[in-house]
Amino acid sequence: MAYSRWCWFPVYLTASITLGIIAISSAVRSSSKNGGQEAAAIPQELWMKASDALRRAGFIITGDLLDHSPSFFKPPHNSTIFAIKDSAIKNTSHSLWFLKTLLLYHTTTSKAYSFDDLVNIPQGTCLSTLLPHKNVSLTSVSPTLVHINHVPISNPNIFLRDNLAVHGVLAPFSPFLPQDLLLRGFHSVIRSPTCSSNNLLHWKRLLHFLRAKGYASFSVALHSLLNIHSSTLPSATIFAPPHFPYPSSTTLLHILPQRFTYKQLTALPVRTLLKTLMPDHHLEIDGLLHFLTGGLLVNGVQIVVPDMFTSANFVVHGISRALALDLTT
Repeated sequence: MAYSRWCWFPVYLTASITLGIIAISSAVRSSSKNGGQEAAAIPQELWMKASDALRRAGFIITGDLLDHSPSFFKPPHNSTIFAIKDSAIKNTSHSLWFLKTLLLYHTTTSKAYSFDDLVNIPQGTCLSTLLPHKNVSLTSVSPTLVHINHVPISNPNIFLRDNLAVHGVLAPFSPFLPQDLLLRGFHSVIRSPTCSSNNLLHWKRLLHFLRAKGYASFSVALHSLLNIHSSTLPSATIFAPPHFPYPSSTTLLHILPQRFTYKQLTALPVRTLLKTLMPDHHLEIDGLLHFLTGGLLVNGVQIVVPDMFTSANFVVHGISRALALDLTT
C-alpha cells in the first residue's frame, strides 16, 4: 500500500516538468552563479547512490526528487543536503517547482558537513544555501543534537562522501506554502535567520594570524571588508599575498565564498572556475606547476603556503603574489 502511494510520481513528474523548469530555472541559474564552483558538479553516480540511500532511510520524496531531477539541478562539490521527513510534506499535490524550491533551500554549499563537523560549528553560525542570498542558522548545537532554524536533525549521516553529505530533518527550515511563493516570491517569504557575532570573532582571529605571519598589508585590506561581509560569509577560502597594495579594487578577487582545502583544490579539474566575492569574476584552476614538487596555479599565481590557516569555517592559502583582474573577459 505504501508503495502504491508513490507510483504516481513518474507520471506526475512528466506532466509538471515544464512548469517546474519555468518556475525555478531562474533561481537555479542564479544560485549556480552564486555557488562556489561552476564547472565541476557532483558526479551522476554519486548522486544516484545518495538517492538510493535516502529511499532506504524512508525519505522517499527527496530520494525520488533527486532521482528524477533534470540535468540543470546539479549542486557543486562540497554540498550538504538536509532531506525533509516525508510526514512533514503531507500534501502530495505539491507541485514539482515547490518541491525543488524546498530542495534548493535545504542544500548548503560551503562544505560536505558530516554530523561530527556540524556539532563542532559554533552555535549561531549561518550557512549559505542554493537559494540566492538565503542562509540557514545552527540555532542549537550539542554533542548529540543539532538544530537548524530550530528544526532538529533526526537522521544524521544518511549518506556521506568527500563531496556530498545528506542528513534527515523533521520539518522544513521555513514554514511556507506554495501559494505564498507564487504570490510573493521566496525572497519575501523566507526570512533570513540571525547570524551569531561569533563569525566576526573568527574573522578577527584570522586577521591577527595574518598580521603575525607577515601578511599585514593584506590583513589591512581584509579588515576594511569586515562590516560588509563578516555576517553574511559563514565560510570562505582566502588567497593571501605577502604584499598587497591598499586601497585596492581587487581584494574581493582573493576570497571565495566556499571553503576549499588545498587537497580539495588540487582534486578539481584544470580550467575549473571558482566564484569569488567580486561580482562576475572567477578564478581558474591552472593545474600543478610540477607533478612532484606541487605548487598549484590559480589564475597563473602559485599557492606557496597551502592550508596555512584552517578552521571549520575558513581556509587561508599563501600565494606568491596578488591576483590581478583578467581584462580580456
